[in-house]
Amino acid sequence: MPMTVGCFALVDPFSTLEHQLDRIRDWGFHHADVTDNSDGGSLGVEFGFAAVASLDANPFDVQRQFSSRGLEITSYCAHANLLDAAAPWRYGTAQIVKAVRSAAAIGVHHVITTEGEPHTPFGRSLTDDEAIFTVREKLHEPLRVAADHGVKILLEPHGHLTASIEHTERILAACDSDALALNLDTGNIWLGGGDPVAYVKRFGSLIEHVHWKDMPSSEEASRGSVFGAGMSVIPLGSGVIAIDAVFDALIAVGFNGHTTLEVAGEEAVLASRDYLLALGAVVDGLHENVVLT
Repeated sequence: MPMTVGCFALVDPFSTLEHQLDRIRDWGFHHADVTDNSDGGSLGVEFGFAAVASLDANPFDVQRQFSSRGLEITSYCAHANLLDAAAPWRYGTAQIVKAVRSAAAIGVHHVITTEGEPHTPFGRSLTDDEAIFTVREKLHEPLRVAADHGVKILLEPHGHLTASIEHTERILAACDSDALALNLDTGNIWLGGGDPVAYVKRFGSLIEHVHWKDMPSSEEASRGSVFGAGMSVIPLGSGVIAIDAVFDALIAVGFNGHTTLEVAGEEAVLASRDYLLALGAVVDGLHENVVLT
């Protein structure tokens, strides 16, 4: 399979999931993710100003929302809080398990999560060893479920642990599961102070999905103290991240999976798609390494 380019399903604020998917289809994409989701119902969905997919819904209904627009689901996002203490109101282990089961039911192979940033004194007081243990503990059952369902949980840089290659290696070793792999987020790893090219070279085939972001030079002052951004506000190739070098590194390690644009604004989304297409070798008028999807 060639490297595909899909779209983040939160492209317009205060809009329904159906609206997001219509926009993605109209831009010519054929792949998207299940982005915002939660347990139960959502007032915002009921009253038409949120794009939340329920993890308690029939996953085939979610799939039909996408497929009726010619869109394939490439992943479920299940970005969790794995450092603060578990609580019924905190997105964590239970939600990741539900995302895994939903994904498996409809043939989606990837659920993407991260540790997030702690918001409580408990989470902020953890040593690195304690933090890695609590990530291991909260992922233990989701990884068992994922292994039994043929799904991979992909850990994304979106916190102080996952922004570090060393700490990511420690988490992978601690979890010791074939159901755990990685999602490269080019913007998040750079914001956290890391090098996305070095990340690709170190982890190679463990990277099974990519989130594309570029960052403006105005973010350089925050680098190393900010550990995640929901979306980029500039097109790929116009910021400080060497997206072309990341692309080349991915091709060099044999990456040939799904990727997602996490980019805000129609002009920036389309320019980013075209930038990635321009990086692919052209054979008989088609891009060999990237498919316009």
